[in-house]
Amino acid sequence: MASKGKIQPEVRRMSQKEGLRANSSKFTLEGEPFRILGGSIHYFRVPRAYWEDRLLKMRACGVNTLTTYVPWNLHEPERGVFNFQDQLDLKAYISLAAELGLWVILRPGPYICAEWDLGGLPSWLLRDKNMKLRTTYPGFTEAVTSFFDELIPIIKPLQFEVGGPIIAVQVENEYGSYAKDERYMSFIKEALLSRGINELLLTSDNREGLKCGGVDGVLKTVNLQRLAYGTIKYLSYLQPQKPLLVMEYWSGWFDVWSESHHVFPAEDMLAVVSQILERGVSINLYMFHGGTSFGFMNGAVANLGTYKPQVGSYDYDAPLSEAGDYTTKYQLLRNLFSQFHSEKLPEAPSLQARRVYEPVVIQQHLSLWESLQFTEKPLKSEGPVNMENLPVNNNNGQSYGYTLYETTISSGGLLNSKKNVKDRALVFVDRHFVGILDYKTVEFALPDGKGERTLSLLVENCGRVNYGKALDDQRKGLVGDIVLNHVPLKGFTIYCLDMKPNFLKRLSAASQWNSVPQKPSFPGFFQGRLYVDGHPRDTFIRLPGWSKGVVFINGQNLGRHWSIGPQQTLYLPGPWLKSGNNQIIVFEEQKADDKLVFVENPDHGKTIDVYKHPFCVLL
Repeated sequence: MASKGKIQPEVRRMSQKEGLRANSSKFTLEGEPFRILGGSIHYFRVPRAYWEDRLLKMRACGVNTLTTYVPWNLHEPERGVFNFQDQLDLKAYISLAAELGLWVILRPGPYICAEWDLGGLPSWLLRDKNMKLRTTYPGFTEAVTSFFDELIPIIKPLQFEVGGPIIAVQVENEYGSYAKDERYMSFIKEALLSRGINELLLTSDNREGLKCGGVDGVLKTVNLQRLAYGTIKYLSYLQPQKPLLVMEYWSGWFDVWSESHHVFPAEDMLAVVSQILERGVSINLYMFHGGTSFGFMNGAVANLGTYKPQVGSYDYDAPLSEAGDYTTKYQLLRNLFSQFHSEKLPEAPSLQARRVYEPVVIQQHLSLWESLQFTEKPLKSEGPVNMENLPVNNNNGQSYGYTLYETTISSGGLLNSKKNVKDRALVFVDRHFVGILDYKTVEFALPDGKGERTLSLLVENCGRVNYGKALDDQRKGLVGDIVLNHVPLKGFTIYCLDMKPNFLKRLSAASQWNSVPQKPSFPGFFQGRLYVDGHPRDTFIRLPGWSKGVVFINGQNLGRHWSIGPQQTLYLPGPWLKSGNNQIIVFEEQKADDKLVFVENPDHGKTIDVYKHPFCVLL
């Protein structure tokens, strides 16, 4: 039964069969040979109303094992404040997988990479100026201990040994690519074992990381996309007479702003997956369905010193598209995986209809400056303070969004960021836009003027790096002095604009909204109503004529829009809409149209083959 991935909880609870074992060159489950045909779907990237739909589609493809990360930053948004409800109900997600006949490999981190802000680590960790993430630094291990004290009791009753679907748990994630503390992996392993995790433990690394990413008594697995450099043989050499698992077989790739949408041709993917399976190796497709990094949750890459934030769409060119559509990859994999099942695969669920709603006409406008009264009390500070160290959110600092820094200047001259703008600042003098400071532009001339004037810098956290050695350096906002004519600016008033739901509620109820003027003030908030007649359906928002900003629907943050692309549409799930009127607010930095439009299909931008991108080749 195990080889088909069938789950019969009642029978298993009464039996004493053993779970997933790696005692020979083949995995066994319930004492029988077992091939992992896995797929990754992250519950935090898929609207809860669609969990079942996506998992049924996975099951119908012949996948027998679900893998998912656990994002610490969402589950503990403030130190000691935990959330495992609603969209973050991990227990419900794992239980649903069991009901649908899927085993589960859980990847609880605490670091997850995942093209997710700071690799899923909460930004409040960075309030400690000495913080050393992913090490045995006490400030980090104490926080991990507190999180695991909440997390592990939730997943412990879902293990195979007590009738649950969890057959394996991963220890950290790709630590061989970080490897700053040789004691750290043992600490994480013990943190799992001591809290009652008794299923098979795994580590996961790319080829280079295999050298130093493991931990004694834990099965090594590998991450790859092409069968190059003898990676599978190398894994076998490191672990003779152990089963082989490609823990992350990259079915596509992620995208960053200003570049192209990455695709990995379906035929190329199928050829590699076929070879992996022909060798008797188990596999997990990362991603099977990518979904969306809603809100401000995208990560960033810092490759060869160049910072590049990722887009909100996590389509990944995966077998199931961002909106859950079948692709050529899905059909090819279904044909291939069906050969590993003695019974016919379940029918693939039918697709949900989408709708192209009438354009939403923008009816009201509120300038950024008028919105400041709805933020938390601003901080008065002699020097700039990075967003994580602001005294907001119950002294947990600001995690995401924008931070506004205002001070007084009495002359024009050369404004220089000293590379202390993280990541991008719109600069204003007396609330008139004068320029941008970012990683490429670190200085420009401010115009001369009479008397004292207000200098404002609206700094955006575009996403913290999620992979590599730079995790400790991901504080955002102004992280040091800004100088005017070589003199550090002083006397700041600092506003937190993290645009959380409570701020949106206050903003929505404001009396200051006006009809849109001929020349609206930027940055600003633009409001319109989407009327839904009948049952709401999925759609995609497109913003031609707009520049850069954030879109909110009924108070939910869909994510960023930016005309430079590649992403040109935002996925709007039907369950986030309601019949009747729906409020849409667009925060726009520089340029707006009088409407936004809806389209049936996404526009991910012009495409490029993954293997024509130098960073992907490096991995």
